[in-house]
Amino acid sequence: MAEVNNNAKKSSDLVIVDEDELNQEVQTNGFVPEAKESFLYDNALIESLSFDHLTCFNPKISPAQPGMNLRVRSLGSGDYERGFLDLLAQLTKVGEISKSDFLKRFNAMKSCQGTYHVTVIEDTTTQEIIGAATLVIEQKFIRGCAKKGIIEEVVVSDRYRGRQLGKLIVATLIEMGKALGCYKVTLNCTDQMIKFYCSLGFTQEEGNANFLQIRM
Repeated sequence: MAEVNNNAKKSSDLVIVDEDELNQEVQTNGFVPEAKESFLYDNALIESLSFDHLTCFNPKISPAQPGMNLRVRSLGSGDYERGFLDLLAQLTKVGEISKSDFLKRFNAMKSCQGTYHVTVIEDTTTQEIIGAATLVIEQKFIRGCAKKGIIEEVVVSDRYRGRQLGKLIVATLIEMGKALGCYKVTLNCTDQMIKFYCSLGFTQEEGNANFLQIRM
């Protein structure tokens, strides 16, 4: 697959989210209208991915067709209201984070264009974030100034498990890593999750069974 130059896309140009403006939209509409929402990275990157060659899904699903009333997309500036942090709390300790804290971190991550790809699954009927994972692109000097992808913080809401959504979001990040030119994608996981990730093509590193990688 051809490498996607995310920085060349007009819609991915850096836009800092104004908290007062965002608050006004939320008070008026309950949620941020997508036309006025900022995304961490260009959703065209997800739309460019092909799942035609993947055989790990039964029945077949993809980012374009994740299931009824579901959407796979970039983290948005309005996802504080959609329960993104509540979802992360099902995975690990989150702490007390205000909307202002969320937007400051969102803007800081967005300013590092091409680095952070926090990807979510939204239930469009409830406007709730029900799945999430992060692909971090690490710039290297080795292998001719190559890039490595790191997958972190994979979580699916306990109410939506058993629908292949964990597989879907991880496979999306693997394909995204390929599209962005990574020479490999890595992750660390618990013993219980090794079988799951190996079913998606990851292999264990000798001497460190909880460190998994997939070479492109």
